[in-house]
Amino acid sequence: MIVYAEVECIMYEGHSLKAKRSIMKKLFAKLHSNFNVAVTELDYHDLWQRTKIGIVAISTDYIHAEKVIQKALDTVDGFTELERTITNVERL
Repeated sequence: MIVYAEVECIMYEGHSLKAKRSIMKKLFAKLHSNFNVAVTELDYHDLWQRTKIGIVAISTDYIHAEKVIQKALDTVDGFTELERTITNVERL
């Protein structure tokens, strides 16, 4: 079972693409190591204050995969460098 989340975020503190990449790298490493999810930037690659990331969890049970995604989203919310704005979660 696959659960997928698309998350749009605004970064208020990043003042360059280099700063954005630093924040994204830290976030992706934390999500991958803590929850064993796949994470990638989907859109807004050239904008330094905005991003759209995809998070995917695969499990034998939808409920478990959804819990993992919710914990990952809580981690995104805990990052002070960015603010989560639009989130879409789907079962595939």
